[in-house]
Amino acid sequence: MTPPQAAPKTPLWQSIAEALTADISSGRYGPGDRLPTEAELSARFGVNRHTVRRGLATLAEGGLTHARRGAGVFVAQRPTDYPIGRRVRFHQNIRAAGRLPSRKIHLTEIRTADPDEAEMLRLPKGGKVVSTEGISLADAQPLALFRSVFPADRFPGLIASLERLTSVTAALAENGVPDYTRAFTRVNAKLASATQAVQLQLREGDPILRTISLSLDATGAPVEYGRTWFSGDRVTLTLAGDLEAAT
Repeated sequence: MTPPQAAPKTPLWQSIAEALTADISSGRYGPGDRLPTEAELSARFGVNRHTVRRGLATLAEGGLTHARRGAGVFVAQRPTDYPIGRRVRFHQNIRAAGRLPSRKIHLTEIRTADPDEAEMLRLPKGGKVVSTEGISLADAQPLALFRSVFPADRFPGLIASLERLTSVTAALAENGVPDYTRAFTRVNAKLASATQAVQLQLREGDPILRTISLSLDATGAPVEYGRTWFSGDRVTLTLAGDLEAAT
């Protein structure tokens, strides 16, 4: 009598991937949560880090997780819907998506406008702008980099307002612009540069979405000209029919 054949053994990396998938499905780790480190998972499953790494790679290939450089492996979130319309408000958009908005300003300065900025803001050659750069976050996760410029002569107190409030809408309101609308928003697909990848916790060359926009006050005067670089896998931009998409 031929003895029964033993069932094939499940590879350890596959068993780890299945266990972690079950943890995610059961809610033990929710969207945005960081998984244990490779060292912690090695201890949990009694295997080496190479085996753990292969199991984690399987989760990433299936879209369940993503790695952030220097931070770890996180459970993937659904992309945040971000409407682009005549009234775009970062904090309002993120709160509407059920997430907590925040902004970190890295640089504010008064400098000479470049030719493109001068044209958009209707400034004379050599005109000055208030320039601000930083990063926008949702639930403390990097969502987008931003760079905006404003006519400096019109807003002498804007730097102090931006540094204290971090919100462009609130800062403009404090400086005499209670409302503003978008004249246009153009959207391009780009690849993350090395510095953008570090700040957005992506890999160099990962897809990002760049928007270029001009905002006007109630009289039609330009108040903000800005660029924003969104992480391509964390945001879904919803465009109104009257906005311009650049190729």
